[in-house]
Amino acid sequence: MSERIPVGTLQVDSELYALVRDEISPGTGVEAENIWLGLQAIVEELGPHHRALLDRREDMQQQIDQWHRQQGSGPLDGAAYRQFLREIGYLEEEVEGVVVTTENVDREVAQVAGPQLVVPVDNARYCLNAANARWGSLYDALYGTDAIDESDGAERSVAYNPHRGARVVASANAFLDGAVPLSAGCYDQIIGLSLVESDGQKALCIETEDGETGLRDPSQWVGYKEEDGQLRSLLLINNGLHIEILIDGDDAIGRTHPAGIKDVVLEAAITTIQDCEDSVSAVDAADKVRVYRNWCGLMKGDLQARFDKGGTEVARSLNADRTYCDPTGAALVVPGRSLLLVRNVGIHMYTDAVLTGDGQPIPEGFLDALITSLAALHDLRGDGAIKNSRTGSVYIVKPKMHGPDEVAATVALFARVEDILGLERNTLKIGIMDEERRTTVNLTRAIAQASERLIFINTGFLDRTGDEIHTSMEAGPMLPKGQIKEQRWLQAYEDWNVDTGIATGLVGRGQIGKGMWAMPDAMRDMLQAKIGHPQAGASTAWVPSPTAAVLHAMHYHSVSVAQRQQDLAARERASLEDILTPPLLDRTLSAEEIQGELDNNAQGILGYVSRWVGQGIGCSKVPDIHDVGLMEDRATLRISSQHIANWLHHGLVDEAQVRSTFARMAEVVDRQNAGDSGYRPMAVDLATSTGFQAALDLVFNGRAEPNGYTENVLHARRRQAKTA
Repeated sequence: MSERIPVGTLQVDSELYALVRDEISPGTGVEAENIWLGLQAIVEELGPHHRALLDRREDMQQQIDQWHRQQGSGPLDGAAYRQFLREIGYLEEEVEGVVVTTENVDREVAQVAGPQLVVPVDNARYCLNAANARWGSLYDALYGTDAIDESDGAERSVAYNPHRGARVVASANAFLDGAVPLSAGCYDQIIGLSLVESDGQKALCIETEDGETGLRDPSQWVGYKEEDGQLRSLLLINNGLHIEILIDGDDAIGRTHPAGIKDVVLEAAITTIQDCEDSVSAVDAADKVRVYRNWCGLMKGDLQARFDKGGTEVARSLNADRTYCDPTGAALVVPGRSLLLVRNVGIHMYTDAVLTGDGQPIPEGFLDALITSLAALHDLRGDGAIKNSRTGSVYIVKPKMHGPDEVAATVALFARVEDILGLERNTLKIGIMDEERRTTVNLTRAIAQASERLIFINTGFLDRTGDEIHTSMEAGPMLPKGQIKEQRWLQAYEDWNVDTGIATGLVGRGQIGKGMWAMPDAMRDMLQAKIGHPQAGASTAWVPSPTAAVLHAMHYHSVSVAQRQQDLAARERASLEDILTPPLLDRTLSAEEIQGELDNNAQGILGYVSRWVGQGIGCSKVPDIHDVGLMEDRATLRISSQHIANWLHHGLVDEAQVRSTFARMAEVVDRQNAGDSGYRPMAVDLATSTGFQAALDLVFNGRAEPNGYTENVLHARRRQAKTA
């Protein structure tokens, strides 16, 4: 048991207390003691309603379970189901005239469409990499991934391969032809780039094999850099995103180009969510201290990470802004870092990092909101060179809210935090993750509760499907996961989110987002598939790495999201009936199909949970059953454990089959992690493996766990592993 410091009626972990007193509070103008007294008031005044909201979730779930049991097997009567959901208050009446009025929103959120990273904030190196992923080399992203074909001598190798390099340059030129086209000719014909004086300012002169030309739209050239009288870069813009062409005829790559072009750099990860939730393993006060310390370092601008890379110690810190000259010669400064949002935990989480007077844990979301906002005061009130929000806002993404009442409770929490910190009302902005079904079907009402703060709504397959399975657990067995993606409810859900965001005026004030591309090594496939997100009207979508952000940025040059949103505003809204049609099994599965699905789910659970519990890794590239690396977080466990629990409940599999499958898959996962010195094998002693037992708990307790969440099991087992 850690030492605790009494403050008012609260008992605060001593390490957390010291962090706030010594590192976060100084410089904010808010005394540390007042933070804890303010938290005490929040717990006392908002805590009972918070508990009531969770009780209401459970009560609704019990009523839904009972209704499905009474209906028995057979096709779902959609009309009767919707009427029942209205009667119990799960499905609320639509409301007209809801308009988002959020003000003081940075352009990266309100106006620019582009990729978004999500990164565990407990890892300083990773969160700095993500923050610095605002800009990235297109040449490197193409050369180092499967985006460029490796046939006919163009394979990737340790030494530079000029054949592959030529393909990279050709691909980059083709991209430039589409994004910032020349008035005549194409980029692979350029033999010279220069600036000339014209009417008192600079003009861009482009020489091709066929003569001089310029940009088809001259306004796309917005800046340049010179060094010792030599042109070193050109800054271009398209659809709000910058492109930089680097020029150096003495560079190893530049020497191969007639005009000395050595690279094309793209503005990539426009925004990044620094995550305190699904991608971190933070189970106690010590873990929360690491989370808060890194976030505070980002907000102060002084976070650093030192690590060994190839035998050399490397120090990483936040990038500075980038300075150019505009065509008139005036300084042009553009952000050098991704705009940072922070994701707090959901309202179902409680923490013993702070205890009440009678020794009870407090809602963890209360602590997250207060401490992450306190840390953000360093950005709001600081005048250093490293700045996050230029409009004076703090962006908090809130996950796993169920319906409008929970959104309203979060808004009330944010208002209390603003009062404690002396902030103007609506300084704290909210991102609503549309990943629970009761929020989806009441999204307009949810938006209405946060209309003055809203900056983000998004969709996500894993959590949303996990909730779909749990909510409809008694309705019948579900389709295999791969086939669930093909069902009409999922496309309707995706469209409904975009339709609602457009209809309520979120466009121009916030983001409409889409989910993660989970395969960081499959960039060719991503380039083919993920263009569907901007085409669907989403202004941002999650990517698994800075490299993926560079490649995904190309999609936002080829698709004008603003135009797509205008076009989609005229379409008929997605169907509520489709959204409320569960993905129930509609055929008899063979024994081979059932076992194959069970193998896949069990391996995925074990691959992720073994690292979460055994090593405290909340997000990493985890090999799937085919040894394909997938970027996984806690949502993986939710969908897979709920799916097995559903099949177990309806008799498609039995307990013995589940246990034997997990035992067999433990050997597979052990083999996949054999090269990791920190990994703890499971199969050598399944009975004492905390990771293996956690996996079984997730499945066999899946129906009983509120909303199918995994945190109760994971936290208990991780704490057990840390103690051991």
